[in-house]
Amino acid sequence: VQLQASGGGLVQAEGSLRLSCVASGRAFSNYDMGWFRQAPGKEREFVAAIRRMGMSTSYTDSVKGRCTISRDNDKNTVYLQMNSMNPEDTAVYYCAARSAAPSYSTFIATTRDQSQYDYWGQGTQVTVSS
Repeated sequence: VQLQASGGGLVQAEGSLRLSCVASGRAFSNYDMGWFRQAPGKEREFVAAIRRMGMSTSYTDSVKGRCTISRDNDKNTVYLQMNSMNPEDTAVYYCAARSAAPSYSTFIATTRDQSQYDYWGQGTQVTVSS
């Protein structure tokens, strides 16, 4: 699976961005998808994830209520809609794919673990100005 992220850019505080990640290769609907980010000088962290058919999602606390992850399996694309952005959202955002978790409980328990993801996109820069 090859992943291509896009949609990053410069946005003012309280603004919005929608990131996209297009997958090519093996059947997209076989994979759970995640978004991670890495801010300058910090480790890469989990942002959000969505199960293979889009029925379940998970978010890190700092983006709950502001971000929505979604997917369109017909278009092999996963999205991250970010609203009410703040400077702490500044980071390189990566999309990632993992083999679908066998159950909801496994998805929730493991979706934040970066080692579970087999494929990574190249990252897209998001900068939020104050």
